[in-house]
Amino acid sequence: MFTGIVQGTATVQEASQVGRNKRLEIVFPAGVMLSQQLGASVAINGVCLTVAEIGHDVLTFDVIDTTLALTNIGQLQAGDTVNFERAAKMGDEIGGHVMSGHIMTSVTVSMIEKVEESVHIRFTTDRQDEVDARRYLFNKGYVGLNGSSLTISDIGNDWLEVSLIPETIRLTTFGSLSIGDKVNLEIDAHTQATVDTVERILKERGVVLP
Repeated sequence: MFTGIVQGTATVQEASQVGRNKRLEIVFPAGVMLSQQLGASVAINGVCLTVAEIGHDVLTFDVIDTTLALTNIGQLQAGDTVNFERAAKMGDEIGGHVMSGHIMTSVTVSMIEKVEESVHIRFTTDRQDEVDARRYLFNKGYVGLNGSSLTISDIGNDWLEVSLIPETIRLTTFGSLSIGDKVNLEIDAHTQATVDTVERILKERGVVLP
C-alpha cells in the first residue's frame, strides 16, 4: 500500500531488456533505502515494483511485459528521473489517499501552464483499447499521477487538469514534464468501487447507461 505522497526522485542507472521483460537499476538519494529488504515493494512512477537486488543506494527491479506495455516504465532509459515512494507501514500518516500501485492506464501531457508560483498541467484521457478511466474521474476527485496523490482541479470530456504547488514540483518529476510525455494514472479505489456498484445496480434495474 502507498499513500501517494512522493518521497523524492531517483535516477535510472541502467535499463536492460531481459527477453520480453526489463530490469531496472535505480539509484536513490543517500540513505533513503536503509533497512530495505528483498521482496519489498517500492512505487516507481506510481508502479508497485518488487525489490530484486539491493546494492549501495541502488535497488534492482524486474518488470514484466504487461507492466511495460501499460505504463511509462517501458520508456525508461539510463539517466531518466523517476518519482518514488516506499511502501507505507501500519500507523503511518496518510497525507494523500490510499493507493495500490496498480496502474489503470497512461495519459498524455497536452498543456503546461505556469501561473505565478503554481503550475497547471492538462492530460488527455483518450480511451485506450478496452481501458476507459474517464468514468472514474470527476472534478475535485482524487487521482494518482506518476505515484503522486493529486486532486483534479478541472476536467473535460477527454482531459483532466491538476494544479501543483511549488513543494510538489520540488519533490517530483512534474517540473520536467514536456508536451507529449506519458504519465501513469491510478484511479481512486473507493471511487471505482462506488461507480461500478452504482452502474451494476442501474443495469439490474434496466436503466440504459450511455
